[in-house]
Amino acid sequence: MKFTAEQIAGILNGEVVGNPNAEVYKLAKIEEGSEGSLTFLANKKYSNYIYSTLATITIVNHDFVAEQEITTTLIRVEDAYKSFSTLLEYYNQVKLMKSGIEQPSMISENVTYGEGLYLGSFCYIGKNVTIGKNAKIYPNTFIGDNVVIGDDCIFFAGVRVYSETEIGNNCTFHSGSIIGSDGFGFAPLEDGTYSKIPQIGNVIIEDNVEVGANTTIDRATLGSTIIRKGVKLDNHIQVAHNVEIDENTVIAAQTGIAGSTKIGKNCMIGGQVGIAGHLVIGNGVKIQAQAGIGKSIGDNEVVQGSPAFNYGDFAKSYVHFKNLPNIVNELEELKKK
Repeated sequence: MKFTAEQIAGILNGEVVGNPNAEVYKLAKIEEGSEGSLTFLANKKYSNYIYSTLATITIVNHDFVAEQEITTTLIRVEDAYKSFSTLLEYYNQVKLMKSGIEQPSMISENVTYGEGLYLGSFCYIGKNVTIGKNAKIYPNTFIGDNVVIGDDCIFFAGVRVYSETEIGNNCTFHSGSIIGSDGFGFAPLEDGTYSKIPQIGNVIIEDNVEVGANTTIDRATLGSTIIRKGVKLDNHIQVAHNVEIDENTVIAAQTGIAGSTKIGKNCMIGGQVGIAGHLVIGNGVKIQAQAGIGKSIGDNEVVQGSPAFNYGDFAKSYVHFKNLPNIVNELEELKKK
């Protein structure tokens, strides 16, 4: 897919300085630019690279002044960094602008879908599924019975959506994510074995949610596991049965959330955090990476450690922990005296 400098300037409302017909088909860092690539200069500490870059087109700020001869075609814009981000978003939209139903694929009875559907090869759509407009469902994806999907959703290759799941508008699911698998529910028996407790609830995912690769969201035992609007989940996260995550909370990779815990709005949770079950995490909470959460947390707290406690106290305590060998030696010396 090729774009000319003139076309790019039109998208960004910019001004071409150089060859308006210069063509690019790939993106690059300015220091790694090559023929046919598009790059940008936003940080002044990289300014020296614009005189040596082999990139065909470079996006720069309006106030950029060349101090030496340059060979790259310039596109002057108000904000080079923001414009480059806009261009990435535009490129991604064009790249994902697929439509039609590829074969082989399986669409069961009583399925309805809106215009603009893309259904990749080897997909399975179960009975009584409803899919909104402009859905992009990539190959090898499974959608179970009675699933409801809103508009403008993307399911990358290999996503699994179990039956009864409800998904809002503008949601993205990356490869390998599994939505609606059974919650981890087993009752111990007298003979030391376990009896599986049926998991008959579902998963509800509201608008503007993104779910990373290989993340799993379990269905509820009864009722619903709920992911509220604007939540962003990284890769390799485990969300257990009956968990609720409120609006605009972001969670980094390898975090595990045990059953029936409620997490508030606008929380930021680092990687490899473990959260026990049946807790309440307040709004605006920040949990540092690798923290172990064993009790409920109030609004706007910042915690770290395992078991986690106030971040300021943790930082002070850690200073003493690092000095513990010296402190022990000093105590031994005092005891000898």
